[in-house]
Amino acid sequence: MCGIVGYVGKQAASGILLEGLKRLEYRGYDSAGLAVTAKGGLEVIKKAGRVENLARAAVGVKDSAHTGIAHTRWATHGRVTDANAHPHVSSDHKIALCHNGVIENYLAIKKFCENHGFSFYSETDTEVLANLIAYHYQKEPEAKGKNRFLTAVRKALMHVEGTYGIAVLCADYPNEIVGARKGSPLVLGVGNGET
Repeated sequence: MCGIVGYVGKQAASGILLEGLKRLEYRGYDSAGLAVTAKGGLEVIKKAGRVENLARAAVGVKDSAHTGIAHTRWATHGRVTDANAHPHVSSDHKIALCHNGVIENYLAIKKFCENHGFSFYSETDTEVLANLIAYHYQKEPEAKGKNRFLTAVRKALMHVEGTYGIAVLCADYPNEIVGARKGSPLVLGVGNGET
């Protein structure tokens, strides 16, 4: 079990994400992390332990970041370490992903991604999905009016067996979060100029 929160809007994302994690900490207290899109790419901070450990480490996260995702974890795959905390980032640093659920065919996906040059730093089933999305993102041609990010997530999920609730960021789409679910809950809150 774990908790995921995301934010897109006009306010600084990091404070809102940390507050959301504090409210979701009952869903996971092994580790916590956040990722925000900032000029120049993704900024990711992950810490084993409670949300307060992350809050101390996140002092100084860019206040100019207005989009981000965060996660509090109860471990199912891999030990309780900083490396195994979410969000997981693709090895090309384009994709950041938080996941609730279990990817049953993660070993086959991992082998596929390794064969295509992607590397892994954690012991989790989630990191394979970040790299699979990055693989499809790299292959997706740029076309006017087409969202490569959304298309890459859709194509990657066609290969996933298991359950998921995910929130995904892409460094090239700094004002977007893609969410998807299969078997795990996902709730979307829409506000005035923020989601």
